[in-house]
Amino acid sequence: MNFQRGHSREEPEINLIALIDVLLVILIFLMVTTSYAKFSELQVNLPQAGGEASTAKTKAINVSVDASEHYAINNQGVSYTGVEPLAAALKNAAADQTDPIIVINADAKAPHQSVINVMEAARQAGYGRITFTTQSQPK
Repeated sequence: MNFQRGHSREEPEINLIALIDVLLVILIFLMVTTSYAKFSELQVNLPQAGGEASTAKTKAINVSVDASEHYAINNQGVSYTGVEPLAAALKNAAADQTDPIIVINADAKAPHQSVINVMEAARQAGYGRITFTTQSQPK
């Protein structure tokens, strides 16, 4: 029922200008945020260390880890079956020392988890003095 004779109804229309503005803002936002994607791949250069040799007369326990996750305590090969057996091997190597220094000699390509395993074994054995060996840069 059209009570207004002579007046035609307006067709509904979609305002595209607002849609284009929103799309341009989204496009600009995406362009700005993707330019920072190269920072997600950081190159980490680990520091070199140079230090004095310890003058303390405590006997150190040398724990070596190679790139294929083989462990050795004082140059004696140890098969890794878990943290608890490694802690027991550290206690055997310490003999009567109460708090020996644990020196971790890890290969540069050794998995991080293998070094953490040695640190956890030292913690379970009750040894808190842990150090790492490094090599100085050639001059």
